[in-house]
Amino acid sequence: MSATETTYHYDVIVIGGGHAGTEAAAAAARIGARTVLLTTNLDTVGQMSCNPAIGGVAKGQIVREVDALGGLMGEAIDATGIQFRMLNRRKGPAMHSPRAQADKRGYQMHIKHRIESQSGLDLRQETVEDLLTETSAGVTRIVGVRVRGDAVYRAAAVVLTTGTFLQAIMHTGTSQTAGGRAGEGTTAGISGSLNRLGFEIDRFKTGTPARLSARTIDFAAVEPQPGDEDPQPFSFLNDHLRVEQVPCYITFTNQAVHDLIRQNLHRAPMYSGQINSRGPRYCPSIEDKVVRFADKSQHQLFLEPEGRSTAEVYVNGISTSLPRDVQDAMFRHIRGCEKAVIMRYGYAVEYDFCPPTQLWPHLESKSVEGLFFAGQINGTTGYEEAAGQGLIAGANAALKLRGDAPFVPRRDEAYIGVLLDDLVTAGTDEPYRMFTSRAEYRLLLRQDNADRRLTQRGFEIGLVTPDRHSRLVSKLAAIDRATEMLRQCKVDQVRGDVYLRRPEVDWERMIGLNPKLAQIDSEAAQQVVYDIKYAGYVDRQQEEIERHKRWAEKPIPQWFDYATIGPLRTEAKQKLTKVRPVTVDQARRISGITPADIALVMAHLNGGRDAER
Repeated sequence: MSATETTYHYDVIVIGGGHAGTEAAAAAARIGARTVLLTTNLDTVGQMSCNPAIGGVAKGQIVREVDALGGLMGEAIDATGIQFRMLNRRKGPAMHSPRAQADKRGYQMHIKHRIESQSGLDLRQETVEDLLTETSAGVTRIVGVRVRGDAVYRAAAVVLTTGTFLQAIMHTGTSQTAGGRAGEGTTAGISGSLNRLGFEIDRFKTGTPARLSARTIDFAAVEPQPGDEDPQPFSFLNDHLRVEQVPCYITFTNQAVHDLIRQNLHRAPMYSGQINSRGPRYCPSIEDKVVRFADKSQHQLFLEPEGRSTAEVYVNGISTSLPRDVQDAMFRHIRGCEKAVIMRYGYAVEYDFCPPTQLWPHLESKSVEGLFFAGQINGTTGYEEAAGQGLIAGANAALKLRGDAPFVPRRDEAYIGVLLDDLVTAGTDEPYRMFTSRAEYRLLLRQDNADRRLTQRGFEIGLVTPDRHSRLVSKLAAIDRATEMLRQCKVDQVRGDVYLRRPEVDWERMIGLNPKLAQIDSEAAQQVVYDIKYAGYVDRQQEEIERHKRWAEKPIPQWFDYATIGPLRTEAKQKLTKVRPVTVDQARRISGITPADIALVMAHLNGGRDAER
């Protein structure tokens, strides 16, 4: 230790000020931990690195869950959104997903202000260069971090939310620049520390499209995409939204654009061999789209304003790392963009991540006690996935210091639970993003009932304020009253709740036949409609959940030695030892683990060997 070294003491240190870091820091502080958030640039806290939007299919459900647990993202987008849409309205309620365009700078400043205002949380501009650990009795523990400039921060819990900044390289054509985001640098010290501590590290890549100047786009030549007439809020604290909505626009690529890209594939880093990392399959670059979908003559593009007071327009659907001259030429061929001026060129970024099978389900490292990981360092992509992980990691860091059990939503409780289980059980060989198809109980995990699923649990551990919890209690009481009113009333000589089960009957028809039902609060009415109409499906899913509970509730001790199960296949021993599942239910979901393997594990556990220690 240097004679001039300054030491600061906290309960929880959060490294990184993105969507994961801000949720982690706020969550830890809400629970009562004295927390500090360290980031290399205070001016980018909460910044949207890529698209200026929150939510979308399955992602919107995660935002609602984050909000139900007292998180920041839902309130921030309600306060700064410029266009709101509920996706998949023509489908069933399990598929409804809210999405909103944000005023990009307004969103960032809202998040920064919330962090600055959070009691028990300090925000500091620091560059972390090393993770500090101690080993005693064979157990390695985090004890703090060293920052640039002869200073040390001490804490018993550290949450890493480094985004795309670990040994990051940006690519535009053959040009390579160190950095995880345009105009910013990279972080090498943390990767070195993780290597030293024995963590497995891999590389992923992501990309971003060009931004155009709105005054150079011919909006008359493209298709407008307005917001909903009845914009729905993300936060359960808001009943209504009053917002002047800004339109987005739709245009398309064409054969001329595709021919130009094919002619220049040898200059694209993904095809020249300059980049070998894997990118997100479901958000491919325009180069990938042209190669993988060679039969398509066009691809849809969305022109998305980045805010009310800026001319920048994000071109969603044309992420690229092609050279500047090719990007310039591409837009000359795109309807409405023939004279558009590029304000920021697209680029790809490669960065380090740690495969998440190295974590327990509560996002704490298996090998270093007190070290938590959240966001893109776990191999995910997307603001919403990062926020969900950050909230869970920050909460569990604080709960650990309090001596409480970790908080881990189950797969049947939350999309966040699906996300956590997928990551730590199966890992990911490409940047992970959430889809409704990943959730086997998605009818239970609707965006409209996230508070009913999670707010009580959040309140019990200190994540949720009494005011938010009081709103939930009032909502549940209103739902109960509405349900009872339906049971007591008659509609067309039939009991109200029975009549509502008919497929052709909606709430408007119910009110028309029995005007007294108009007394029921609209939010409570919506919940009652869903509860009654989908009761049969929900009951079947609940029965399935109960059947699986016997697996989920059978714990596997952390020290369990699979090598002692003689008949167990070598591959199964290796995979189970690597993942170290905490329950038999988690074990059975590991890729390559068979029912026969599970039967052997169960027999070994039930044979009493688990009681030997």
